[in-house]
Amino acid sequence: MKQRYDIAAYIWPAYTGDELKTRIFWEKGLGEWQTVMAAQPKFEGHAWPRKPLWGYVNEANPDVMEMQIRAALKHGVNTFIYDWYWYDNRPYLENCLKDGFLRAGNNQEMQFYLMWANHDVNYLWDKRNAGRVAEVLYRGTHSEYEFKCATQYVIDNYFALPNYYKIDGKPVFCIYELSNLLLGLGGEEPVKRALEDFRARCVQAGLPGVHIQTTLRGEFQPNRSGVDHPVFFDTLKMAERLGFDSLTHYQFVHFVDIDADYEAIIPEVVACWDYIAAHSSIPYYPHVSLGWDNNPRHHGFQPGILRNNTPENVKKAFLEAKNYLDKRKLNAPLLTVNSWNEWTEGSYLEPDDLYGYGYLEAIRDVFL
Repeated sequence: MKQRYDIAAYIWPAYTGDELKTRIFWEKGLGEWQTVMAAQPKFEGHAWPRKPLWGYVNEANPDVMEMQIRAALKHGVNTFIYDWYWYDNRPYLENCLKDGFLRAGNNQEMQFYLMWANHDVNYLWDKRNAGRVAEVLYRGTHSEYEFKCATQYVIDNYFALPNYYKIDGKPVFCIYELSNLLLGLGGEEPVKRALEDFRARCVQAGLPGVHIQTTLRGEFQPNRSGVDHPVFFDTLKMAERLGFDSLTHYQFVHFVDIDADYEAIIPEVVACWDYIAAHSSIPYYPHVSLGWDNNPRHHGFQPGILRNNTPENVKKAFLEAKNYLDKRKLNAPLLTVNSWNEWTEGSYLEPDDLYGYGYLEAIRDVFL
C-alpha cells in the first residue's frame, strides 16, 4: 500500500571523503565529519560532543546509503531532498548523490529531488578559518547563462529518473535563495523569463513541465497579523509574481526566534504556516526542523540554541504538520524536514548517542 504522506528530509551532502575539492574545508578527507569529531561542549550541560550510532560513515558509499534508505523507509521517510550546488559553472558536492544514493541497490524504493542551494560559500564550513566568514569563496548569484547550464544539467541527468519526486507528474526543483536568484539574473522580469525558459526546455525534453519550488526566508512575528509582516508578505507576493509552483522552508531559524524552548515555538511555527496559507495563492508545504545549534562550526560560543528539542517535543510538531496536511487540499501530501544529517547545525534524523532513533521513531509513530 502506498504511504499516505511524503516525508522529505533534506540531505547535506558533505559527509563523504571522496571529493578532492572539499579538502579546502576539511583537509583530512572525511568531509564535515572532521568538524563533528572535533566538537566540544561550550558550556556546562551543552549536549556536545555527540556520536553517530552508524559511525562516521562515507555517505558516498552505495552500501552505506542502502542501509540508510532501508532505515529511512522503515520509519516513514520516503523522500530525500539533496542540497545541490553549482559553482564555477559545474556541480559541487555531488558525489553523495551520484556515487552513494543513485548506486545503492535499493535506491528505486526511495524518492528524491533537488534543492539548488544557491547561497554564497564562505569559510563557515572550515573551523580552522571560522573567523573569516566575511570572505566569499563561491558566489551564489548566477548569470542567465549559468542558470541555463545548471538547469539543463538537472534536466539531462535527473528529471527523467523514475524515482525523481514529482507533483502533478512534474519533477520538483527547489531553489533555496530567492534573493540570490534575483540578484544574479537582474530582477523580477529576467527571473520570470528564465523560469519560463526552464519550463519550456523541460517540455522539449519530453517531460510534462517542471514544478518549481522555493524556500522562504524572513522573520515571522506571530503576534501581528495581515500585512503587518511587510518583508514576509512582500516575499509571498514576489513568489506569486515570479510564478513559483509551491513554497516551503528549509530551517526554523529562517523564520522564528530559535533561542527558545522547542515546545514554546511550535505555536509560532503553526501560525506562520497558517499565515502563508491565508495570504498566498501558492501552495505551502509545511516544514519541521529538529533543532538548531551550530556551535560545532565555531571556536567560541555561538548564541542561539533551540532548547529542549527532545523527540517527544518534536513529535508534537510532526502532529501539527499532519493536521495541516489533513485539513488542506494540496496537490501532494508533502512535509519537508530539516534534516537527515545536518549534524553541525544540531538538526538531524540519523541516530546518535543522545536520543538514539528517537526522531525517526517520532516520524514513524505519527505518519505510519
